[in-house]
Amino acid sequence: MATPSSLETGLVIAGHGRHVWVETPDGRRLICHPRGKKSQTVVGDRVLWQASEDEGTIEKVEPRRNLFYRQDEIRTKMFASNLDQVLILIAAEPEFSESQLARALIAAEAERIRPIIALNKSDLAEPFGRAWVRMGVYRDMGYTVMPMALKPKGDTNPQTEHKLDAVLAGKTTLVLGPSGSGKSTLINRLIPHAQVLTNAISTALNSGKHTTTSTTLYWADTARTTAVIDSPGFQEFGLNHIEPMHLASLMPDIKAHASDCKFYNCSHLHEPGCGVIAALQKASDGHSAPGPREISTTRYRIYSNLFAELSEKRY
Repeated sequence: MATPSSLETGLVIAGHGRHVWVETPDGRRLICHPRGKKSQTVVGDRVLWQASEDEGTIEKVEPRRNLFYRQDEIRTKMFASNLDQVLILIAAEPEFSESQLARALIAAEAERIRPIIALNKSDLAEPFGRAWVRMGVYRDMGYTVMPMALKPKGDTNPQTEHKLDAVLAGKTTLVLGPSGSGKSTLINRLIPHAQVLTNAISTALNSGKHTTTSTTLYWADTARTTAVIDSPGFQEFGLNHIEPMHLASLMPDIKAHASDCKFYNCSHLHEPGCGVIAALQKASDGHSAPGPREISTTRYRIYSNLFAELSEKRY
């Protein structure tokens, strides 16, 4: 391995296969390859690299503050590291999956990354109204939920854009969104040159052949203090890395009642004296006031299904 004095620092801003695109503190960008057969780098990583002709070799990945990822039975998909927040973009139409949203929120909670929910298509009064009501339980849990009106053509509400700029300023934000949510429109609004940069990176990383990179970091300002990371892969969101008994602590509405349980190792599914089941029963009977300590039947069903899914994979 190279001596520390001969190594340079860099930030991983894109990757494809075993090749990554590294940016140096002075703004230079070059292709780097990991030492060894397997790449352990991810967008957002701070790395130490060794120059080799016009490319480089990654010698070390600096310790990460966090790592946002999903894991199913087959593989682990690492989105990005060293994040300040995750912006989850969903749309009022087509109707979004609450289970999918919950999975992304749980993954963020597990890594202590602040999640922000952006609900798009506020210009569609009726579907947006229904979706905003559905978002009530998330607002009650303390999550930031922002209304948005992103349109591929035409004017976007300037007030919405101003609020979003303020939320993103000075932060490193991963943007996630299912198909139809308007994520491409959002990225193009935030980073007008995004497609040009993506094409350049894809061409360089794949020896002249255009290939879509999996995840890309863009700077939203010339001072390079506000980073926006675009990543695909939101359609399926496995949580196999989460222990079933740890799940309740990552869902604020369930967690609020878990301390009321009779047994310390309560699964919140069938045990007598369960605070979660009691709270759910009160809510369904209409005996509890809406708020952060209420559990909706939809959220409890998501918890139950996830608990079963995470338990099954371990046997």
